[in-house]
Amino acid sequence: MDSRGQEAGAAIRAVFDRCMAEGLAPDSVEGATDEQVEAYAVAQGVTTVPAAVREVLRLIGVRHGLWQVGSALGADAVGGDAKRYAQAALVPGDGAVLRDPAGLLVLVAHQAYAFHVVDGADLGMPDPPVWLVTEGEPARPAWRSVTHWFDSISPDVGAYRTRLEVLAETGGWMPPWTRYLRPVDPGRAS
Repeated sequence: MDSRGQEAGAAIRAVFDRCMAEGLAPDSVEGATDEQVEAYAVAQGVTTVPAAVREVLRLIGVRHGLWQVGSALGADAVGGDAKRYAQAALVPGDGAVLRDPAGLLVLVAHQAYAFHVVDGADLGMPDPPVWLVTEGEPARPAWRSVTHWFDSISPDVGAYRTRLEVLAETGGWMPPWTRYLRPVDPGRAS
């Protein structure tokens, strides 16, 4: 891997480490193996996975916890069907915007109508832009890089922890997402 690929991987790890430091439970996520990442690429018919995407998958590619709850994300969750659905969601004329829609790589699929994708023409970049493809709307570059995308979809751990504290104080029902957070140390404020 070249230095730009290493930098992209380090930037992704920094976002991940920040979320862990803020209180995500380490066992709430599971990374993909290199073999699983390769299978993800094969399922989508691509030969290259950008370094930043590869690092995301190595960190949360099997179980993504609070990242994109309710959406398919990861090496085993996003495959050839997601790619076909994303391509079908492209509106006429998107071929002029996306330079290689046939070679795109789907990162996230949300209920077969919204997708976060990397343009096939950008797969050789270590940290390429990420596009939003939504059924019935023109594709648009929504994030300037995979690192920016990963940071923007990262869970707001502080907000989750604050909500959890309020629920605990009021004796409210504890939602299922609480399992994704480390317990709060009663001896220190969050």
